[in-house]
Amino acid sequence: MANKVLVFDMDGTIVDLYGVENWLEQLRAYNPTPYRIAKPKCDMATLNTLLTILKEKGWTIVITSWLSKETNRKYDRLVRGAKLGWLNQYQFPYDEVHFVKYGTTKADCTRKLGGYQILVDDNEQVRAGWRLGATIDANKDIISELICLIVADN
Repeated sequence: MANKVLVFDMDGTIVDLYGVENWLEQLRAYNPTPYRIAKPKCDMATLNTLLTILKEKGWTIVITSWLSKETNRKYDRLVRGAKLGWLNQYQFPYDEVHFVKYGTTKADCTRKLGGYQILVDDNEQVRAGWRLGATIDANKDIISELICLIVADN
């Protein structure tokens, strides 16, 4: 198979942003704290192990995450820093990262990689618009989905 790419959203997918108390009020006040303190949505040690196995099988791991709807240049920089800090804190094994304007078509960030791409996202509308391969609904058990992907890749 040509290039194999896994594209992960962050907020609501691997990061429980919406579980942070008063997250929306904080974002509207240009406070990036919710992006820093949100808990993982799944067991990160297991997720990282599975992603490492997939990387060894030739998969590229990409983060494509929207910035806040509430935006200005300074706040965008703070949000990028908070999201990158979160990924580093949890040792997420990405190859490439894109933090883009809210509403950006995510496929535009990875189309250049070509090949077969799987989007892991909690947003049904974003998944419905994905045309580069398959999708995984992050509202379900992504760990099980990734295990199936590893088994199928053998």
